[in-house]
Amino acid sequence: MTAFAQDDAEAAKVQWRKIAEQLRSKLPKLAAFMDESEADVLASTSCPAQHRAKLHSTNPLERVNGAIKRRTEVVGIFANEDAITRLVGAILLEQNDEWAVQRSRYMTLETIGCISDDPVVGLPPWQPDQSGPAGELR
Repeated sequence: MTAFAQDDAEAAKVQWRKIAEQLRSKLPKLAAFMDESEADVLASTSCPAQHRAKLHSTNPLERVNGAIKRRTEVVGIFANEDAITRLVGAILLEQNDEWAVQRSRYMTLETIGCISDDPVVGLPPWQPDQSGPAGELR
């Protein structure tokens, strides 16, 4: 069974090491590479289960890269590096805005807040202001 189909990070590590040990006698270089890369390869297993399937796919990133490629090919030649940075930055900001307002967002701050030490990510969802015109409560 694959290490990626495990229920939690510890089970994935156990399976990864079991596979590396099975390969060690016939493919020692591959087993050594697996030992070295274990933490990087299995990093997504420490995320909540609901995010793991989304992390396996690079489709959103490929879509963004395609949009950048299409828009930069239209321009063709850029005056300088700042011009490229402005165009690509605008494309990325536009994509971020689209992702932020999508009905079924890829990942929300609320669902990734539990995996971050950053207090801003852990903030509760925004609530509309309940004060009246002069600041008094309604």
